[in-house]
Amino acid sequence: MDRRSPVPLYFQLARQLEAAIEDGALPPGSLLGNEIDLATRLGLSRPTVRQAIRSLVDKGLLVRRRGVGTQVVHSRVRRPLELSSLHDDLETSGQRPATRLLVDRLEPADAEVAAALGLPEGSEVRYLERLRSAHGEPLAYLRNHLPAGLLDADSGRLEATGLYRLLRAAGTILHSARQTVGARAAAPAEAAALGEPAGAPLLTMERTTFDARGRAVEHASHLYRASRYSFEFQLLARG
Repeated sequence: MDRRSPVPLYFQLARQLEAAIEDGALPPGSLLGNEIDLATRLGLSRPTVRQAIRSLVDKGLLVRRRGVGTQVVHSRVRRPLELSSLHDDLETSGQRPATRLLVDRLEPADAEVAAALGLPEGSEVRYLERLRSAHGEPLAYLRNHLPAGLLDADSGRLEATGLYRLLRAAGTILHSARQTVGARAAAPAEAAALGEPAGAPLLTMERTTFDARGRAVEHASHLYRASRYSFEFQLLARG
């Protein structure tokens, strides 16, 4: 702690704890001990430690459990904006993804889906609805429409791996995507599925993916817990 810095001590402590969670030094399940022990060990006041912990609880990185103490829940998922599968991104970063298949059916494409996939309205498409978790906690609610016949993976394979990996294994060469990122409040059913209170902020992502021939192969509408997830952008200055 730099006591000469204009940065408040609670913020310095919170930043150090968050960095330790992000780099794995404090893995999920780690116990921080009680506020008195932490304050004594770090030479800080108890209110300073309490404020630092509260800020990380508010971010969803820590949780207070009665009879257990303050425990690390998870690190925040930061995902770069590139043409990749959430499952693969989580797996690469050691987040232990798991998927529950909620819906898998053939249905007629409505006007929006048909336009996105370049199909006549009413064409048969495959609709998938999945709940993606990391470290045992729900992270994202995924809705995907695919042209019928493009992928014949069964429920076991859809729960075991990412959709893009399955598409590539089926011979689809993913080339590019058009994507929009936004935010809105969670509807009651969405909030319940994601373990958030009704009206909690959610990040939204709409994506249409194209293969090497320019054919639309997927239209996605995904919801992410804002408390657990963020997108990262790399911005370049124009010369």
